[in-house]
Amino acid sequence: MALVSDAGSMARQSPLPVVLVGASSANAVSVARSLGRHGVAVYLLCSPDGESRLSRFARRLDEGSDAEAWARFLTGPRSDWLRGAVLLTCSDEAIEMTIGYREALAERYVLDIAEPAAQWCFLNKLSTYEAAREAGVPTPLFWRVASIEDVRRHRDEYVYPLLVKPLFSHRFKKVFPGKYVLVSSFDELVPAFERVAGAGVEALLLEEIPGDDDRLCSCYTYIDESGSPLFGFTKRILRRHPERQGFGCYHITDWSPDVLETGLRLVKHVGHRGIANVEFKRDDRDGQLKVIECNIRFTAANEILVASGYDLPMFVYSRLTGRSFPDLRNAEYRRGVRLWFPLADFLEFLELRRHDRITTYGWLRSVWHAQALPYFAWDDPLPSIAITAQVARRLAVSGARRAKRRVRGGGSDVRPS
Repeated sequence: MALVSDAGSMARQSPLPVVLVGASSANAVSVARSLGRHGVAVYLLCSPDGESRLSRFARRLDEGSDAEAWARFLTGPRSDWLRGAVLLTCSDEAIEMTIGYREALAERYVLDIAEPAAQWCFLNKLSTYEAAREAGVPTPLFWRVASIEDVRRHRDEYVYPLLVKPLFSHRFKKVFPGKYVLVSSFDELVPAFERVAGAGVEALLLEEIPGDDDRLCSCYTYIDESGSPLFGFTKRILRRHPERQGFGCYHITDWSPDVLETGLRLVKHVGHRGIANVEFKRDDRDGQLKVIECNIRFTAANEILVASGYDLPMFVYSRLTGRSFPDLRNAEYRRGVRLWFPLADFLEFLELRRHDRITTYGWLRSVWHAQALPYFAWDDPLPSIAITAQVARRLAVSGARRAKRRVRGGGSDVRPS
């Protein structure tokens, strides 16, 4: 694999430290391990209960758990000892913070390349779909709605099921579980929209593309300063939890040129620079790939890139610090690599089996493969222990609730799909 250097920087003798902002979850664990194993000191700005804080490859900075607290720390005197460090983002909230404070942060830290207008476009789901339409990239049907009057105005146009989807996912998550609200009729839509809008969350209405979660796929790339992609990588989802609106709990790498080409068309049209991950769902009705969303940071599935031979965190870090880094344009990654979130996938298996949609044998057969794991590592076991404890508590609470319903004659504990 050929090595190239960033001509705009001088290679340094000792590795610069890294500050990961919004670094609570699986993506931060993967990034911290990738960099830490190369001798890079990694510091985390994240919530106090984030799994990443337990990694031996990183140290949590006790400087609050929200974007305003992170900004005060990073731009104030308490962070003077970190001047010159590399700043990388692991959440949409962190991206919004770096956009707002980019000039001040750039005076103190090494930032990844970015075009703030493009970042805003991809943070805002409505802007993403509008840009996709301009670029000739298929989307689900969507409606811009700023008020309940707008909702009523388009009543005869809607197709169901319909999603009440937030413009900014990270703002929605502070108030509601999941990624959106799913409705099956206009009578359900009106109160759902009023509830979301009443919480101060902007939303759009989006057609739900039919089909199972295994129709979901995505591409990754990195766009350099000149607008050229430095690599292309594709994968698809096998399962997610909860089904239809949860996070992918079982992924597999593949090679889908149409997924990459369509994703690059959108990213280039918007003028983005840096990391990009474009998610699609293949619509069985017309065979088209339709945009779901675009992430412009390290994602929860980052470990599948690392396990496949594309160490994205080290690639980005090396470009920014003048180190030699692999030329991934001509390097092949491993196909068929699986990333498995075992506890989440087990919960999804229980749900699918409850609805007679999978057997125990069928599930065991599907996971009987070598797996890349997002949290467990022999040299860094504590994050996985924390996750196991969280899920065990969740199962205990869920089991207790079902038992109470049975005792009270509350009927079936099966959730509607």
